[in-house]
Amino acid sequence: MNYDVLFTPFKIGRMEVKNRIVMSPMGTLMANRDGTFSENEIAYYEERARGGTGMIICGQGYLNSDFGQGVLGHAWDHYHVVPAARGLTERLHGYGCKAVMQLSCGTGRNANEIHGKLPISASENTWVWDPKVKCHALTIEEIAEMMKLWEYSAGLVRDAGFDAIEVHAHVGYLVDQFLSPIWNKRTDEYGGSPENRTRFATDIVDAIHRGAGKDFPVIFRLSLDHRIPGGRTLEDSIPILKVLDEHGCDAFNVDAGCYETIKYVYPPMYMGEASMEYVCEGARAATKKPILNAGSHTPESAVRMIESGHADFAIFGRQLIADPELGNKLVENRPEDVRPCMRCNEECIGRIIRYRSKLSCAVNPATGDENAMRLYKTDEPKHVVVIGGGPGGMQAALLLKKRGYYPVIFESRDHLGGSAVLASKAPCKGMVAELIETMKAEMKEYHIEVRLNTPATVETLRALDPYGVVVACGGDQIVPNIPGVDRSNVYYIEDVLMGRVSFEGKNIAVIGGGHVGLEVAHFLCDSNKVTVVEMQKEVGVTIYRTARYKLLSLLAESGVEVLTEHAIAGVTDGAVELKKTDTGEVVTRPADIVIMALGNRPDKSYEQQLKDAFDKVVFVGDANKGGTMADATLSAYENCWFF
Repeated sequence: MNYDVLFTPFKIGRMEVKNRIVMSPMGTLMANRDGTFSENEIAYYEERARGGTGMIICGQGYLNSDFGQGVLGHAWDHYHVVPAARGLTERLHGYGCKAVMQLSCGTGRNANEIHGKLPISASENTWVWDPKVKCHALTIEEIAEMMKLWEYSAGLVRDAGFDAIEVHAHVGYLVDQFLSPIWNKRTDEYGGSPENRTRFATDIVDAIHRGAGKDFPVIFRLSLDHRIPGGRTLEDSIPILKVLDEHGCDAFNVDAGCYETIKYVYPPMYMGEASMEYVCEGARAATKKPILNAGSHTPESAVRMIESGHADFAIFGRQLIADPELGNKLVENRPEDVRPCMRCNEECIGRIIRYRSKLSCAVNPATGDENAMRLYKTDEPKHVVVIGGGPGGMQAALLLKKRGYYPVIFESRDHLGGSAVLASKAPCKGMVAELIETMKAEMKEYHIEVRLNTPATVETLRALDPYGVVVACGGDQIVPNIPGVDRSNVYYIEDVLMGRVSFEGKNIAVIGGGHVGLEVAHFLCDSNKVTVVEMQKEVGVTIYRTARYKLLSLLAESGVEVLTEHAIAGVTDGAVELKKTDTGEVVTRPADIVIMALGNRPDKSYEQQLKDAFDKVVFVGDANKGGTMADATLSAYENCWFF
């Protein structure tokens, strides 16, 4: 494919952007406690500018810390935020990259924590997380004070060297609550008619122009389709775009969804690529101003969208986390070298929400540690043996090579990829296959020695006299010790996903409601009656919620039965015996086919031999403990960086 259209300049107001590749505003949790940009965060953004991104929109910018709700974001309420921010913008400008600051007056009724105060909103709406809690409806006086904050913050953003401001008004946050009749029940000048509901937004635009200057570019980010009953539709949003266009907005960043349809906020792999492109055509009919669009774009979908004329910029979020060099690789026509984002949400938004920790990435472990984890060459280049050629093993070998070692991969199979090859066969997992191919190509580029069909023994490893050994050989599938487990109607996930067996018109019991078990159920449900059996109270508990919600909805729509709090007790001809975890009662369910999806456990069979034979032995991924692909790549990076 020709990517030239992505590398044509385009203007937003007075600002000319060198190409059409834009980085989405995303939380990082890397700001300093005083609301300033940390050096780590600056390095994170600089890496994407160096990689060829045309414009970076920095996220988590708030009018003050109260609106940030305790999040480690950027509070634009005091001049002390400017010096570090100026350092950021100057470094981005050094690569010809435009810097935009997204500003927010908070999440309103979507507030995660309220810290003893009622959440604010356009009206007395219910709090998203507890319908018994009513929001405080902003008064006219409070709105006026808020506009003073917008004005002051805009001036600071300008002084910090940013090229534009983006107004955060999507996914049902506070500004969106004023715009939408489902949340705006006011009867004053900020409610009622579409014009009045838009007044809060136009007041913000006016305040920005007072603070930063009339010609300072303003980008307005808006969800055009909430996708909930009573929410704003695409048709409803068109008049809002027209009003904002006439009122001086210079561009529109359009998408879909809200917190009630959170799968659109962080689209998981099951939603496919370019999941929110559909709103662009309607937006283009309403405005001639530049249109930006996000939603799991690939380079190919970005080209298609821009060539259609429906949008002018493609926004890449998680893809630029996965590969900061996206722009450079595409301008050099090297799309095969782009590490694809798997849209797993595990180490980016998942890490932030679950652990209140800075973001990372399943396929780019250096994310968030661009400074601290800079690679240093070893003073003593030596051989290092890597046992296993899955993502963890390949990541280890690549890192060791870049550090100056001579890694040799021993892989017992006839191919690289390990268990990821299996995962790539599941529905909507094509990105995993792309990742494997990208890593293999990078291995070839670095001339890393790979010995396929070669089991690693202590004797064969000793012949290389290695400095150390990295064990990344994965684990063994768990086989339950139950009657009938060796019957001919019992299969394992590998049998199904690798195409060794196929079924039609069968009654199938999938034992294990983890990630892979649910995906196998989805794989089989079109032509079979499928039941997922899980001993815990819920299925998919380790899957980050956006992917989990979407996968479970797909299973429900396909008629897959989910049976929780039941453990496998035995297999018979045409049936499976299950034990209720609460009562111990054994029940029998019909099952022509039983598929074991109970995960893997580390192979510890020769761990002690290796430790006795070599001074330095580290275990990564499933060789240490069962986990995700992200666990494998991150543990490989951490262990081998300190090698």
